[in-house]
Amino acid sequence: MTAHEPEQETEFPPRIGKMARRVLALNGYTRYEQLTRTTPAELLKIHGMGKKGIEILREELSARNLSFADGS
Repeated sequence: MTAHEPEQETEFPPRIGKMARRVLALNGYTRYEQLTRTTPAELLKIHGMGKKGIEILREELSARNLSFADGS
């Protein structure tokens, strides 16, 4: 993504951070449903994703009666 490319829309909240939303989108994650097919460990391998972002996403998934692939 260059400075001139528009940021890809995601369902994820701003509180996970702009960088985290951007790298999730660049890796094909733009909706909560997509996160149910991956694990936190896999997401942590993405440069720009951190433990705080994972915890926020876990809370958001839980609020939607969803979870990561490993059930967390």
